[in-house]
Amino acid sequence: MAADLSLKNQFLLAMPGLAGTYFGDTLTFICEHNDEGAMGIMVNRPSHVSLIELMAQLGIDKGETPVDTLVVEGGPVEVERGFILHTADERFEASLDLGCGISLSSAREVLEAIAGGEGPEQFLVALGYAGWDAGQLESEVADNAWLTAPVEPEQARQIIFATGYEERITRAADSLGIDFSLISSQPGHA
Repeated sequence: MAADLSLKNQFLLAMPGLAGTYFGDTLTFICEHNDEGAMGIMVNRPSHVSLIELMAQLGIDKGETPVDTLVVEGGPVEVERGFILHTADERFEASLDLGCGISLSSAREVLEAIAGGEGPEQFLVALGYAGWDAGQLESEVADNAWLTAPVEPEQARQIIFATGYEERITRAADSLGIDFSLISSQPGHA
């Protein structure tokens, strides 16, 4: 894969053809994409687990954890493992800087900092991730399973951290100048 074909820091919008599948109606932020494959976090599917419940399961005192924060389903891989997308305003040793003002971590220290009121300004906690083997994501994009949405870093942060779950896919499509609700699952013929 050539470096200019990387989908890192872009969104994947599930096309209507994925309706009824695990990925139907999802928006995934791609955290890594290279010759070995790709990894992303679904950002618009809240689970039924609150962040306070997750912290209790991990034995972390809820402290200043926001009461109404839900954990999202990040994807079907390693669903028992937590991942945190967060703004890069706070640095943590185990966090991976994605280069767009967003970092990714799976470290308990980030959750403890959030509970202690010393965490990143904005964050999204997910269980699991979406993963693709080498060439798999490129093939799925070519097969029209996903629409890719390259966005400016500020747009990405706004969509992930400041937009309601149900509006995130629409906002990502808006960045492309399209009305996603008008996209059909049936291919057209000229």
